[in-house]
Amino acid sequence: MPTVLLTIAYDGTNYSGWQVQPNGQAIQPIVENALGLLLKEQVKIRSSGRTDAGVHALAMAAAFTTSKDLPLRAYVEGANRFLPVDIAIQKAQIVPDGFKPIPMAKSKHYRYSIINSSVRSPLDRLYSWQVREPLDLRLMADAASYFVGTHNFSAFRASNCTAKTTIRRIDSVDITQNETLINIDVIGGGFLKNMVRIMVGTLVDVGKRRFVPSQVEALLREGKRKEAGSTSPACGLCLVRVFYPESLLLL
Repeated sequence: MPTVLLTIAYDGTNYSGWQVQPNGQAIQPIVENALGLLLKEQVKIRSSGRTDAGVHALAMAAAFTTSKDLPLRAYVEGANRFLPVDIAIQKAQIVPDGFKPIPMAKSKHYRYSIINSSVRSPLDRLYSWQVREPLDLRLMADAASYFVGTHNFSAFRASNCTAKTTIRRIDSVDITQNETLINIDVIGGGFLKNMVRIMVGTLVDVGKRRFVPSQVEALLREGKRKEAGSTSPACGLCLVRVFYPESLLLL
């Protein structure tokens, strides 16, 4: 039975998140249903993580096993015939038996997009956070540097986060600007619930000069959620890529 790793893109605007929820339409069961219609068997997929309601993905990684042996393009073209226009499989590849999407991932890349303008952007409203006040990117970059490394991120997680440990590794935080668009790219080994969104909310407070950059260091040290910034809107967040060791992807 081959194990197939899918790369899935979706617009999360109309969904309650990736994982099956008691209330609301999640993305995972829609993908499983499409694969089931294609393969004529029940399919259960294991993802590399989860995204919350309203969060988008360019490359969610999810794996499943099947009794069928189809050409790889069939998993893409065939399943996409049964998927809505805001969800699409981008790629399929065979991975070793026993492949586990979460523990075998080396890192993940998230991008948060901000429109820094007093005038709203109708075309960007579903994929970015409009911040009207001018932001000081130099101060934000200084603050972002404190996130890099292995730290206790308890000040940067949702109150209902159930993770057993709040220690996480961040490899890089890069802030770039193109006219009114600001992208904050975060790469790390793993993330707590709402972690990137709270990091961004805190960086925006720094950019507005409500916090000084060293406040981030204090938050990492003291772990007080109430002292950090607000949770930025879900619409600005996108999962860009999940990284795996090349040795697992060469079958």
